[in-house]
Amino acid sequence: MLNKVPEVTLVFWLIKIMSTTVGETGADYLAVHVGLGTSVTGLLMAGLLAAVLVIQLRMDRYVPWIYWLTVVLVSIVGTQITDALTDKLEISLYVSTAAFSIALAATFAIWFAVERTLSIHSIVTTRRELFYWAAILFTFALGTAAGDLATEALGLGFNVGVVAFAALIATIAAAYALGANAVLMFWLAYILTRPLGASLGDLLSQSREYGGIGLGTIYTSLAFLTVIVALVAWLSFEGDTDRTRKASPGA
Repeated sequence: MLNKVPEVTLVFWLIKIMSTTVGETGADYLAVHVGLGTSVTGLLMAGLLAAVLVIQLRMDRYVPWIYWLTVVLVSIVGTQITDALTDKLEISLYVSTAAFSIALAATFAIWFAVERTLSIHSIVTTRRELFYWAAILFTFALGTAAGDLATEALGLGFNVGVVAFAALIATIAAAYALGANAVLMFWLAYILTRPLGASLGDLLSQSREYGGIGLGTIYTSLAFLTVIVALVAWLSFEGDTDRTRKASPGA
């Protein structure tokens, strides 16, 4: 089995941020505008995620379209989990943020105890990939809870939230450039891209009276999905081209 996850490049982070935005606006659209409600949307997306994850696990290498489809669905499900805890069960965002932090830390601890590495450059077994996707799910749930805590409970707002979370990610990038632990910096940035994407989605979709641009959840979701599809198609073409070159005589 070849490595099952993509290289961490600028395109990787662009798609990741846009997928979190789609997770935020897409979940809101299905639950509110379509009228499915939080529970039905959560169950529907969880079932779809399970089906797509099975396909992803059956692959023997990184396949851009199935990998990023899984990420988008994990984003939606992670958002729905946090929203259900907050809206349905009325669990405090302080509690859910702490709980997801503990769950993520436990996932990393078990992952490292079993595999002796947390590197995403060695996702070459099904067991490691299961640890990887469990961590991804908790990063989305934690990012949603922490983002809502900052922008709503603490009154930061999505306008300031975009700037604040972008600044934190820039700080992490600077720390990485200065020699900080690459694995730690990756996962911290991965968590923070969730509230950044959510704040960006709110900024674009919310009406002008609330400080947003007023595009609405439909147009915001469609715009970001279009860019994601275009980038994933480009990555797929690049990958096919590289494999063709390697397979060619004398390559």
